[in-house]
Amino acid sequence: MSAVFAVSGSPSERSRTSLLVHHVIERLSLTGFDAAHLAVRDLPAEDLLHGRADAPAVRAAVDAVALADGLIVATPLYKASYSGLLKTFLDLLPQSTLTGKTVLPLVTGGTRSHLLAIDYALRPVLVALGARHVVGGCFVLDRDIEPGAAGGVTLAAEAELRLFDVLDHFIEALPAAGASLAPSLP
Repeated sequence: MSAVFAVSGSPSERSRTSLLVHHVIERLSLTGFDAAHLAVRDLPAEDLLHGRADAPAVRAAVDAVALADGLIVATPLYKASYSGLLKTFLDLLPQSTLTGKTVLPLVTGGTRSHLLAIDYALRPVLVALGARHVVGGCFVLDRDIEPGAAGGVTLAAEAELRLFDVLDHFIEALPAAGASLAPSLP
């Protein structure tokens, strides 16, 4: 089974983006994937801002990206673009880090008017880092993500179905593709 690593770039501790990533990681793990998540905000800020790719925590995060078969890159949208925190981390990745990898962009935001940021802001950076295949991303409105009990999350039904569909495409594009996560529909 493929290894999947998720990187989320929200600076907020109470991030809907992180909730969405945890939801995805949980589903992947239950399906047998080796899946893990890094919230970039948990890395030492000074090391990130000074570009210290050799700092132990940053080096471990970069190594985790390099070892994964698939990468989930999640970010909230700010002013029609992905977060500066995510950009800071992506800038520390060696140029060929994503070579041979399948990448799934997950984006959260307050309005659909920024939906194209996936293709016009995030996708070019992922391709420049050598991603083998960037699958169609998933944009989820903040209002469709509700924090649940014990750190869980509830998604609006339409958002959950779209997310399942995108996850299926991501899984199919991974080496040694796994089983479908989509719910059975009558």
